[in-house]
Amino acid sequence: MAPGNNGGSTTPEDDDPFGYLYADGQAAGATPPEGAGGGYGYPNPRPSYNPVRANQIRTVGERQYGQTQPTQAYQQPNAHYQAPETMPGGGVPSQPGPPTAPMRGGGRGGGPNTKALLIGAVAVVAAVVIGIGVAMLSNDTGDDKGGEAGSAASGGSQSVQPSEKPSKSASAAPVDLPKTDAKALQLSGGTSVATDVQGAKADGGQYVAGFNKVGASLTWTVSDIPKDGAYKLHVDYGVPGKDSDATIDVNGKKQSRPLNMKNFAGAKEGDWESGWTNTWAIVQLTKGTNAITVSCEQGNKCDANFDRMWLTQG
Repeated sequence: MAPGNNGGSTTPEDDDPFGYLYADGQAAGATPPEGAGGGYGYPNPRPSYNPVRANQIRTVGERQYGQTQPTQAYQQPNAHYQAPETMPGGGVPSQPGPPTAPMRGGGRGGGPNTKALLIGAVAVVAAVVIGIGVAMLSNDTGDDKGGEAGSAASGGSQSVQPSEKPSKSASAAPVDLPKTDAKALQLSGGTSVATDVQGAKADGGQYVAGFNKVGASLTWTVSDIPKDGAYKLHVDYGVPGKDSDATIDVNGKKQSRPLNMKNFAGAKEGDWESGWTNTWAIVQLTKGTNAITVSCEQGNKCDANFDRMWLTQG
């Protein structure tokens, strides 16, 4: 406010509303507004003196920590600042937080159990690896079965159960192929039917003898061959404790491999009775009737007796 008189009241309180705060204003008769409650350098119209509170007011720098202050109840407002530590208990009490749950793994706080998480992760990885291995094994073993079961399931009506799946042996039932023995063979080149050597399995112990020189032969005319293809020609024979072989002719065509008649029985040389055994060879037959000839040709070691012959699928 500018000095001087502005034409209004000349009283200090009118000139300066805060004049009552200063010494010159008080000397000029300035008074605080009603209800001001006192102020700096001016008496409080309603003093409230509390000896206990007075004891708590200290000079700055004289505060001592850790001392317990006397208990006091608030009565009415006081213009003097009162620090929180002067309150009962030495300050504002802190609120206790919620208790912290201990870790199950033995650590502090509520963090996760690291060991349990690691075990769980290993278990998951193991389960995935096992699942992949099972799936791969299922695919490998299911390739052979998928062709037959899949064709039935693709129809949409029903799927073939493993117990209902037709087996290959059932779908391709074995065919009874012809058999023969010595008395039904056509003989030539000095061969004949004999019964002197014991051990032959044909009826009456009969066998073909005299197969010990070039030109000796026996022929089996076989019928009812179901289809063209390879068949096994089985032969019961006996040798005198030494290896023999012979030439096979099918329908006038010699086979590339001879009939192997080794001493598989392990008989001693000259022991015909202990030399009975059997062998087989692959022959190519046609559907219907075929002529199979076993002969002694140049280069063969022909010294054997023949008992029975039969065919199986090649």
